[in-house]
Amino acid sequence: MSLVINITYTGEKDNARKFAEEMVAKGIVKAIRAEAGNEKYEYYFPMDDPESVLLIDSWSNQEALDVHHKTEMMTQIAELRKKYHLKMKVERFEPTL
Repeated sequence: MSLVINITYTGEKDNARKFAEEMVAKGIVKAIRAEAGNEKYEYYFPMDDPESVLLIDSWSNQEALDVHHKTEMMTQIAELRKKYHLKMKVERFEPTL
């Protein structure tokens, strides 16, 4: 049963985009995509909201997501969110079947 997590990062000016770019540049995105159970980790930029970035994050199951949440990458992500003064809105979706 896949889990889909949508995270909208919002900050002033282009801080959310800079956050996403640094996540890629530091190799954090590549490392997350290589984790067991990760099915998708992609950033999208809303056309009508230049101060936000949408992350669509998909995992094969809750256990894989739990393991991810205990990695050093989560500390790195938190530090970058703080660096860019970002707010987060998290939405979680699970299949109904």
